[in-house]
Amino acid sequence: MKVTGTTPEQACPIAPVVDIVFSRWTTPILWALSEYGRQRFVELAGRISTITPKVLTQRLRQLERDGLVVRTYHAEVPPRVEYEISELGRSLGPLFASLSAWSVNLPAVEAAREEYDARR
Repeated sequence: MKVTGTTPEQACPIAPVVDIVFSRWTTPILWALSEYGRQRFVELAGRISTITPKVLTQRLRQLERDGLVVRTYHAEVPPRVEYEISELGRSLGPLFASLSAWSVNLPAVEAAREEYDARR
């Protein structure tokens, strides 16, 4: 059997979705915006306390570029910027709900890891 090269998208059609949705920090940002609504940068950073301001800025820019987050600039003194989840971002709700439901399996995953590690 001859094996030909395929792109990740051809091998697994959900690969591009996984790249977008499950990049580091994407899910906590989208979750916070979904749960708590429109927020300023400082509010969002406070809810995700382990993320650095630089990384939060980078991820918010990428999420805005991907259409999952809306950034609103208010020309005030001082300037105010708010972020909120877009309708496209909200459409990920069923996916996140399914993953949340699947999380009941995490104890079984931990048990499998412990069993595996014990054999090593």
